Amino acid sequence: MNDETPSDEPSTDDARDHDEWARVVMQGYDGVAEAYDADRDGADEVPFVESLVADLPAGSRVLDAGCGGGRAVLETLADGYETVGVDLSPEQLRLASERAPGARLVRGDLTRLPVADGAVDALTALHSVIHVPREHHETVFREFARVLRPGGRLLLTTGVGEWEGENDDWLDSGAAMQWSFHGRDRSLELLEEAGLSVEDDTVLDDDLDEGEWLFVRATFDGR
Repeated sequence: MNDETPSDEPSTDDARDHDEWARVVMQGYDGVAEAYDADRDGADEVPFVESLVADLPAGSRVLDAGCGGGRAVLETLADGYETVGVDLSPEQLRLASERAPGARLVRGDLTRLPVADGAVDALTALHSVIHVPREHHETVFREFARVLRPGGRLLLTTGVGEWEGENDDWLDSGAAMQWSFHGRDRSLELLEEAGLSVEDDTVLDDDLDEGEWLFVRATFDGR
């Protein structure tokens, strides 16, 4: 991330409004849509996605929570799976509809997914949870567990270390963006508490800057 301003103040549920935060993220991704789509090609993420669904039956339903422009997940899985993409940003969904015309696309929020209980076999959340205020990550992870079938699989990215920041001109687009995430240990703890059994985690360099992300695979144990 470029020229972000980190926050040194602890976050609490009472400190800020999630809907207002989500509005800023939505407007930011609308404003940065073309630049972000051009800069993040998703090539390094495709092997993680392919591994997640490697032995799922053809036609299994995969939800991409925070699908963006459809790279890495919707485009990769278009031919063999029933794909569903959820995103806050209408502009990102427009790009996704062009890249993966067979996917079902819905505007929605990770804290209240517009998906029925136990409706999906696998769920991906790449570079999306990191834009939700970290005090709401527990809610997001419980939503992931809610929509997964027992034995369903999860792939997500989050931060290696705890961090929060903002950038008023992300990717030189004039669009503002915000990030917020726990460190590795707390994120894995919250996943386990939500009934998502962590199988492995891998650190990968970010293709947009000099940072790095934690890729986590987990399975919903049906609790």
